[in-house]
Amino acid sequence: MSVTATSPLPKRLVGVSLKMYFDLDDTESYIQSLRETYKGSSNSCGLFVIPSSPAIRSATVILHDTPQISIGAQDCHWEDKGAYTGETSPLLLKQLGCTLVEVGHAERRRAPLNEDDAMVAKKAQAAMRNGLIPVVCIGEKAQSKIASEGVGLATRECVPQVMAVLDSIPQDVPLIFAYEPVWAIGAQQPASADHVCTVVQQLRSIVRQKGRTGECRILYGGSAAPGTWDALKSAVDGLFLGRFAHDIENFKKVVSEVEKE
Repeated sequence: MSVTATSPLPKRLVGVSLKMYFDLDDTESYIQSLRETYKGSSNSCGLFVIPSSPAIRSATVILHDTPQISIGAQDCHWEDKGAYTGETSPLLLKQLGCTLVEVGHAERRRAPLNEDDAMVAKKAQAAMRNGLIPVVCIGEKAQSKIASEGVGLATRECVPQVMAVLDSIPQDVPLIFAYEPVWAIGAQQPASADHVCTVVQQLRSIVRQKGRTGECRILYGGSAAPGTWDALKSAVDGLFLGRFAHDIENFKKVVSEVEKE
């Protein structure tokens, strides 16, 4: 089941970002393995892969007959065209065959890029303007060993990130949030299930209060692995995977767990 800006979002989603770990040959090999695994299959959840931008074209060519796997980009500019040397146009991403674009990752929110909520919202708006579904990364930097305090810290940091996007986009367009506590990205263990579920429930409440008519999915990222889904499935709509899933067998294991639902 593919993810597109014009069709209903799948109830469950599993995606992976390759970041900048793979060269072109590695990326094409990974994408080809996805194709061989899922070509002709009728997945009950939506799948997506986000390679480095220079590999997007080859990825879309490889997956031309595997529509159940969507291609995304790791970032975009907030303008379609202009004197923005080195930036990536959302218009070009759409023309290349992307259906999603990741914006606001913690690695872009911190120094030296220092992207703020307003910039992330502009990028989400640009993505939607070009028929792309934004995958908006949100998450708190602060961590507390006291559970109730940790939830409060997370909510205070994440709500402005969510609101900036909700206030800048139409009410009826599809949207994906990827909740990734910054302190859990690349950690040995994901955030606790109680923490994630409570924070996500509060974020869903914020989305409902805004009266959105478009579909909204909330995924969990941040050291997600096999077993993570079972612990979080009551609260989240899927998983957004990182380095763990750069091993294709690990990606397949997670997809299998999510598809059991």
